[in-house]
Amino acid sequence: MPSDSHGSPSSVRSTRGKDEPVFHVRGLARIYGEDTAAVTALAGVDLDLFAGELIVLLGASGSGKSTLLNQLGGLDSPTHGTLLYRGENLADFDEKALTSFRRDAVGFVFQAYNLIPSLTARENVALITEICPAPMAPEDALALVGLSERMDHFPAQLSGGEQQRVAIARAIAKRPQVLLCDEPTGALDVRTGITVLEAIERINRDLGTLAVIITHNAILADMADRVFTLSDGRIVNIRENQLRAPVSSLAW
Repeated sequence: MPSDSHGSPSSVRSTRGKDEPVFHVRGLARIYGEDTAAVTALAGVDLDLFAGELIVLLGASGSGKSTLLNQLGGLDSPTHGTLLYRGENLADFDEKALTSFRRDAVGFVFQAYNLIPSLTARENVALITEICPAPMAPEDALALVGLSERMDHFPAQLSGGEQQRVAIARAIAKRPQVLLCDEPTGALDVRTGITVLEAIERINRDLGTLAVIITHNAILADMADRVFTLSDGRIVNIRENQLRAPVSSLAW
């Protein structure tokens, strides 16, 4: 049942019995520029996100979804507010600590695949596994996204959906605590998008990774544990699904 995010802290907490949040966010604000040129991208966001959840951030362009994702991923710092990752304040991290956080704890999946054309799928994933402390083998990461038979192909030999799944394999090969996905199906047709979302769903389920997907497509809401709807930099609604719908059953 939807609930208002501006109530007590219990209104932003999942009711699924999880204890310590991966992210604890209170009053998070991001303002760009100053004085009359100031633009408020986030205007006091409260939320807790827990291990093993699949979260959808829903909203129109300019609602604050990408800004919030960048804050969670340590790609940007808040103007004010509290942003804790497993009890540690990301705002207190220096650049070295932030780099370690992004490298070891967070997997990023963007609409652009950002694969290196001259490397095979396996080699693209191996770039990450070579710099992380306890990665999975590139072959295992590619198997998780259904690309065991395509791992020695170059990006130009792969479809758009396959390239996106290589990007997902690269993101999860580091065994991240958090998988942040920014419009991962935005450039794909429906059939291919379903395949990509099923890969994200499988990783969330099998690895227990907190997965956060931002989208403007309300159809994706049913696949999530919780859906946060943003507008004008604020969370205006929180919906909790008692049962997640399989991606294949969504009303495309």
